[in-house]
Amino acid sequence: MDKIELLELTRRFPTPFYLFDGETLERRVAHLREVLPRDTALCYAVKANPFLAREVSTLVERLEICSPGEYAICRQLGLEPSQYVISGVYKDPQWMEELASREDVEKMICTVESMAQYHLLCQVARKYGRQLKLLLRLTSGSQFGLERQEIHQILAQPDPQIEVRGIQYFSGTQKTSVKRLGRELRMLEEFLSSLRDQYGPIPELELGPGFPVSYFTDDAERDEEVLLQAAQQLAQLSFPGKLTLELGRSIAASCGTYMTRVVDRKTNQSQHYAIVDGGIHQLVYFGQSMAMRRPQVELLQPRDEDGVENWNICGSLCTVNDILVKQLPLSRLEVGDVLAFGNAGAYCMTEGISLFLSRDLPGVLLRRPDGQVLCLRSPVQTCTWNTPNYENRKRDDTMEQLLEILNEIQPDVDYLHCEELIDGHYLDSLDILSLVAEMEDAFDITVPTVEIIPENFNSAQRLWEMIQRLREEG
Repeated sequence: MDKIELLELTRRFPTPFYLFDGETLERRVAHLREVLPRDTALCYAVKANPFLAREVSTLVERLEICSPGEYAICRQLGLEPSQYVISGVYKDPQWMEELASREDVEKMICTVESMAQYHLLCQVARKYGRQLKLLLRLTSGSQFGLERQEIHQILAQPDPQIEVRGIQYFSGTQKTSVKRLGRELRMLEEFLSSLRDQYGPIPELELGPGFPVSYFTDDAERDEEVLLQAAQQLAQLSFPGKLTLELGRSIAASCGTYMTRVVDRKTNQSQHYAIVDGGIHQLVYFGQSMAMRRPQVELLQPRDEDGVENWNICGSLCTVNDILVKQLPLSRLEVGDVLAFGNAGAYCMTEGISLFLSRDLPGVLLRRPDGQVLCLRSPVQTCTWNTPNYENRKRDDTMEQLLEILNEIQPDVDYLHCEELIDGHYLDSLDILSLVAEMEDAFDITVPTVEIIPENFNSAQRLWEMIQRLREEG
């Protein structure tokens, strides 16, 4: 998207917000396919950006899911269970029970991070009569994965309910040393060869190569160079089985832009400061520290080159650490101007200190390849999450109860993402009357007639906000 299109979005949607571009996402995956060895499968790490899970699922073979929450997201989106790789250093026993109780768990793959996890998976598999497919994660020397002798132990005494599909290995992110990758590949070749000699063919290797993403202007070309060299190393891998690369940052980062608006400007002791409505709680770049490196950022408003000054771009948090850019040369910066930060498609929106100061979570937009822009999430208030609940009201249950009510009234709607329940005619007048009655009964509120307007009823999020407000006023 060009600057004119981006500026138009800032007139339609409140800043700050994230924008994810579907066309850029498709181009990135296509480029990875072109560069990597033929028949290399891709697994997308949902934790990198869950808002892209549906779009990426059509472009890759697998989805790595590391928590019950990510599993719920993929289920809600209707994504194919055969794509799921259930991973994570802690696998909640209740979650494993839930998975094993479902027939489609046999379509999924589970990773094993410890002997305790292995025994848990064997236990639930026997309890529900399931045949589970596993990847055994080899430790790289951290808290993750199994020791070599533990992998040997599992393979030497196979459980009849378990099919070991292969080995998983991951040793870090933002890896710029191709030599290190080469050493890891040689180590894996030797280990897999020894396993094959003792236990027969190992069907698969799932590898997290940790391809880097260039977030800063001083290394803008590094990631492509590393990718090309890494692809050459992977092409030399002698492993005869299936190779799957688990990627998150490398797939999603380039499609994201973070938009934030200048809300104040000042000069203190000869230093120019611009305060924006976002901040470090919403924009996290790997390797960033007190804005010591300059990210890829541009001013959207057109300016000539006259009157260029260096500006320190600071966020809205009450901490001196909230600095996004130092000494950024800008021409005639004004309140209301919008800054666009690039490569914000992975982790930026999930790794921040988002509850600090109880500021709203930003909105999330998706631009589809056909140009249509969808609002995947409106801004979300966090103040209710940080408010003590002395009255013992079940605030955490509000949205869940509301979704249950909505689904009973009209079940064929994606309430987590729909932003036009009224304007899009998903709910008719009888539905609204039923909804008001159900909400008043469930949440002990009264909904005045003046509140029954599209603004309050167009999405589940808006309904939830109205419920919270009416509770507080009541």
